[in-house]
Parts: sequence; C-alpha cells; structure tokens
Amino acid sequence: MISSRPTGHLGVRIGIWLVALVSLSLSAAPALAQGTVRSVHGDWQVRCDTPPGAQNEQCALIQSVTAEDRPNVGLTVIVLKTADQKSRLMRVLAPLGVLIPSGLGLKIDQTDIGRAGFVRCLPNGCVAEVVMDDNLINQLRSGQIATFIIFQTPEEGIGIPVSLKGFGEGFDKLP
Repeated sequence: MISSRPTGHLGVRIGIWLVALVSLSLSAAPALAQGTVRSVHGDWQVRCDTPPGAQNEQCALIQSVTAEDRPNVGLTVIVLKTADQKSRLMRVLAPLGVLIPSGLGLKIDQTDIGRAGFVRCLPNGCVAEVVMDDNLINQLRSGQIATFIIFQTPEEGIGIPVSLKGFGEGFDKLP
C-alpha cells in the first residue's frame, strides 16, 4: 500500500522546483529548460540543478509519458532523495482535471500497489507524493511496467504505463 507523509519546508521548496523544472523542460524552448541531464538510464533521466535558496545541487530521476490512447493526458514521475538523505520520495505530476478524492493508483506489472493522495495542484497539474519504502523501491527495480491510474470520474480510471527500464540503475545514480 502506498502511504504519503508530508515533508518539511525544504522538501516542499525542492518539490515545487522539481515540478517547475519538469514543466519548463517539457513546454519551454530548450534554451529555457532548467536543470541539466546528467545521465540517461533506459527510459529515465537524472536531472540536476540548484533550487533557489538551496545550498547544494538537487538531482531527481525523471520520466514523462502520455497515455497511449489519449495524447493530451500525460504525467511526469519524479523520484528523489531528500537533502538530508533520510527519505526517498516519488512525486507524480498529473494533469489538471483529475478527480482529487480518488487519488492516484499504482500497479507494478499486475500487482496492485495502492493509491496515493494528491497533495497540491499547481497551474500545470496536480501532485501526488509518497515516501518510498524499501519494498516499493524493490518492486520498481524488478518490475517492467508501472501503471499509474488517474480518475476523471469515480468510475473512469485512465491507466498510464511508465517503463521501469533503467529505474534501478538511475536510482542508484542519485546522489
């Protein structure tokens, strides 16, 4: 089961920076994109930058995808270690219009992992966040496909597959 836990003020600033980084890198001209791609691992990228007010560079493992049958419905998965190295977080930026109370579902291959709640909405989408435990990280390492499920109505879930190819290698490269 996915559980979520709020993070401290620095975690919120870093999270907002990462969402901004991803949205800018997806929608802006390449010259305006923030962060530097440090490495590519299968279908994942490690991107790094120093957020405003932070002492050190922050890096995240990122993948952005769109639904196969709905090209206007996409999401971005952001995995990072907190600055204090005590927590590992997964943040998922889902499109506006998702049904907030239903949360974000996750299946890895055919195993139902659970749901995470949305923690905030920004102008470019809504963010679900979970603290990743060792069990979830191992499932992501050994799986082939993570399917994130967003809901537009209580009855209508849209499954968006995310390749896990390179996840473990990329996760290991995070500082």
